[in-house]
Amino acid sequence: MPDRALPGPAAPPALPRTIRTVRAAEVLLEGELVPAVLHLDGGRIRRIERLDGADATVATGGAVGPSAPPGEELRVPDGVRVLPGNVDTHVHINEPGRTEWEGFATATTAAALGGVTTLVDMPLNSVPPTVDLPALRVKQAAARDALRVDLGFWGGIVPGNTGALEGLWDAGVRGFKCFLLPSGVDEFPPVDARQLREAMREVARFDGLVIVHAEDARTIAQAPAVPSASYADFVASRPDAAEVTAIAGLIEAIRETGARTHLLHLSSARALDLIASARTEGLPLTVETCPHYLCFDAATIPDAAPEYKCCPPIRDSGNRDALWQGLQEGLIDTVVTDHSPSTAEEKRRGAPDLQQAWGGISGLQAGFTAVAAHAQERGVGIAQVSRWMATATADLVGLPAKGRIAEGADADLVLHDPRRARTLRAAELAHRNPISAYDGMALHGEVTTTILRGAVIAQGGRVAVPQGRFLTGRGGAPA
Repeated sequence: MPDRALPGPAAPPALPRTIRTVRAAEVLLEGELVPAVLHLDGGRIRRIERLDGADATVATGGAVGPSAPPGEELRVPDGVRVLPGNVDTHVHINEPGRTEWEGFATATTAAALGGVTTLVDMPLNSVPPTVDLPALRVKQAAARDALRVDLGFWGGIVPGNTGALEGLWDAGVRGFKCFLLPSGVDEFPPVDARQLREAMREVARFDGLVIVHAEDARTIAQAPAVPSASYADFVASRPDAAEVTAIAGLIEAIRETGARTHLLHLSSARALDLIASARTEGLPLTVETCPHYLCFDAATIPDAAPEYKCCPPIRDSGNRDALWQGLQEGLIDTVVTDHSPSTAEEKRRGAPDLQQAWGGISGLQAGFTAVAAHAQERGVGIAQVSRWMATATADLVGLPAKGRIAEGADADLVLHDPRRARTLRAAELAHRNPISAYDGMALHGEVTTTILRGAVIAQGGRVAVPQGRFLTGRGGAPA
């Protein structure tokens, strides 16, 4: 399949490549939007100067200061917010092996345009999967020189690779993913209860992180899975009980092993009581959900529309409301896209039977914008959204210099204009395949500029030349 053309020329945008000073009336500092000047140097935020209201009015005009050379200052228009770059810790890039589904060049371009400055790539569906050190080196070689944002990697847990885990940790993976049921690709098989505990004890030994796709295989095997174009029939084939049962078993494994554990893509709010109990008990469990669970309602999804198929599935509106409540109560820690694209052929396999279609949603470029817009409709502020999609995700994978605007942090910034109206179109997204559940979604709010380590990497639909880096520090530490 030929590469899709990237939006706009692959050249630096009009703003200077390197920014020394950012001045704005709304900068997100310690959970509040305040007027401030950010002084940048060497890719980091070296000093933050808070302003009073009178000083902030020059955000739309005037000189930043006599020490700022022409062209190295960024004066942000009033009404546009300066936020930390988002950190998406759940992305399937698929290169090498399934690059026709998504590759490093297209994925990181989509990230930059969507306000994401750091990605962590899942260990599947690439070939080989990232289950040992040689496979990690293959993936790094494929990604080198293609990155428009910074990139880390997850390792994988599969039957028989427990002995390879510490070597991957030493090489800089941020943790280890496993499935409790078939993953959808043969080269990444699931683990049973014994294998899970064996791996968790090993990862706990060196204080690593285990991340888990928690659906119970037996529950799903017993659920009706008839060939059907009906989205309701597909949801019935992946019932809430599959998540609740698997999460209960996972919590028991955490209790037995003490391993730091992260629950991936929580779809069913019926598991929140279990999660709350585990938190009260003091177990080391963190939880994520995804934009598609927060923005869509199963009742409004059309039949025979595989772009909405994901596992676990999008559920009803009451469930969606409960997930938002779980976020606000702190039971859910992070929001990540679970960007899991495929070719059109895989998405439409067996059409109109949804059971045969590839299960995954393309949302990397759209996720932050969609969540910010839906949060605003619910009266949830942008500071909360940024905490879920930038700070908490960075903290999850041990990146204290990412996901926040603070002195000493990387100068990764996003300019977000909440007033701009936009209708998302799949054909205009930089994802390699123009298929997305977000196609046609009308939103208020848009990312206008993305800055990585002090350099403008995306603006007005244009992207700069690749300048992303690997995050490879040992034991979850930054490189």
